[in-house]
Amino acid sequence: MGTVASWSHLVPGTPPGQLGTAPTFGRATIRPPRNRSIAIDLVSHTAFSHQHPTGPHPESQQRLAVLQHHFPFVECGPARIDDVLRCHTPELVRQIQTTNGLLDADTVCTATTFDAALLAAGGAIEAAQRGGFALARPPGHHAERDRAMGFCIFGSIAIAARWAQANLGFERVAIVDWDVHHGNGTQDLVADDPTILFASLHQWPFYPGTGGPYEQGETLVNIPVPAGTGDDAYLEAWETVERAVRRFAPDLLLVSCGFDAHVEDPLADLELSTGCFRELAARATQLAPRVAAVLEGGYNLRTLPWLVEAALEGFDANS
Repeated sequence: MGTVASWSHLVPGTPPGQLGTAPTFGRATIRPPRNRSIAIDLVSHTAFSHQHPTGPHPESQQRLAVLQHHFPFVECGPARIDDVLRCHTPELVRQIQTTNGLLDADTVCTATTFDAALLAAGGAIEAAQRGGFALARPPGHHAERDRAMGFCIFGSIAIAARWAQANLGFERVAIVDWDVHHGNGTQDLVADDPTILFASLHQWPFYPGTGGPYEQGETLVNIPVPAGTGDDAYLEAWETVERAVRRFAPDLLLVSCGFDAHVEDPLADLELSTGCFRELAARATQLAPRVAAVLEGGYNLRTLPWLVEAALEGFDANS
């Protein structure tokens, strides 16, 4: 990953400096069907399309504007600060409340970032409660206990896991992460918790540099795969995730659902097809009595709605 200023060219068809403007939807060929019956609830909030403005940055508010244009959704509310503190330090919370600028070379913090991050965590909580899919930003799986990084502010999926244990009576929660980048933040938040399994399948070596083959534990499974892996080898590696989750026998499975492993995503090189995400989602539904998903990466505005559509078809397949 480079600096924010270097990224305005990374969304195909978007001129430099235009990522913060309202999206244009002139080509019907990129629009998935909007009115089909959706068995899994989509959870989002209109504020995601304007809060936490990031300018010429791949993790822009346009990602959610595009998705909300294509899909109906139920509005979520914000997480409480107490929910966030199950995973993060008070010092990090105060930093996000008071910073207006860069948290690091990759991560923007604005006057509305704190509110957006609470909403994103709230969306993950709502998805866990409903067995739904949270279309939310900023993403969360790189956020460590005391550090925001890699576009991520608060670890929404870990917050949702701990919320579900505290409020829904779920004793065992599994988190699987198929974003192209290793979920170092989620690992930092839950790796020492015997009641939460974390399994990540990711490109390696790659940002953020963690998640190598020797980072394993009783409830920690890292499966690093090389650039150019493609569908067949990726799905073969996914079988290791399935075996680990079945052994763990969770009450709830949460999916960190990134789409930046797609062949047309500008930030990585795993080269997965659209259909691979449909297959991953369909297989995930077989792994726990309740399954929910949270959007992580995916930075090609043209393909992102199609990829979410494919995942929804997979999640719906066994409902």
